[in-house]
Amino acid sequence: MRLGFFLPQLGPAAGPDAMTDIARRAEERGFDSLWVTERILWPIEPQVPYVASADGSLPEVFKINLDPVAALAYVAGQTSRIRVGTSVLNLPWYNPVLLARSLTTLDVVSKGRLIAGFGMGWSPDEYEAAGSPWHRRGRRMDENLEALEAIWTTDPVGYEGTDFRIPRSIIGPKPVQNPRPPIYMAAYTEPALARVARFADAWMPVGVPIPAMTGMLEGVRSAAAQHGRDGSAIELVVRANVYLTDRPLGDDRFPFAGTPDQIAADVAASREAGAAEITFDPSFDPGVTTPADFASRLDLFHEIATGA
Repeated sequence: MRLGFFLPQLGPAAGPDAMTDIARRAEERGFDSLWVTERILWPIEPQVPYVASADGSLPEVFKINLDPVAALAYVAGQTSRIRVGTSVLNLPWYNPVLLARSLTTLDVVSKGRLIAGFGMGWSPDEYEAAGSPWHRRGRRMDENLEALEAIWTTDPVGYEGTDFRIPRSIIGPKPVQNPRPPIYMAAYTEPALARVARFADAWMPVGVPIPAMTGMLEGVRSAAAQHGRDGSAIELVVRANVYLTDRPLGDDRFPFAGTPDQIAADVAASREAGAAEITFDPSFDPGVTTPADFASRLDLFHEIATGA
């Protein structure tokens, strides 16, 4: 099972020196991938509560967020082997031609190490700030995925959608990876899981109870076959937002929250569920506020996952 780790790109620990240190440490210790996420603001009066907190409040780390693609381009220049991925870019916010240029450039400068992770987000406030219609987010997601596929795999490129149109054109360069960078997608609802079946190379759940993952993945793979795809090739890549505690938590705990022994049990359960990779994100742990905290968590999670 492959291992990934999130860069200090969110919150008070974010910065170039910290990202360089974590990127190099992860590569030296044999991690397979480095990850970033995407937020663009911390609304003072959010329109909807944050579902991953008990009281609906937004995590403080969302107040500081370095640009995800720029951050990955930076650490790609500090490393040579480890892959770099987004978990996730909120795809409906973007113009597909401009996004394709940014991601293709990242794949080129990293010499073919990009993993393109996409999702839809959950904040109407961010949609408003990004100038993207909340009520059209599903359609814009689909059209972006279709347009990116066309841009990355055909020449000349042409695309005709409702929200996006690309006149027949030459668009280059193409990504280093052939036919394109792998696409990972976060998804929970039935329409979103159906989208994974149509477009994605991996499903990347976060916060989903581990016992439920197997059945959900089987459904995705079965649906992929209906689209003429090899469903068995769709991987399960688990994003672990880790919350470390000194004392054991109860049975109602979130996945990857608890003591090192409880987190180790979740890693083992994910492996048993068929996970091809686990990506550890300590950003939301209140005990992680400095670059040194990130470094110590990297070492701990490596030990938990590998026993070394």
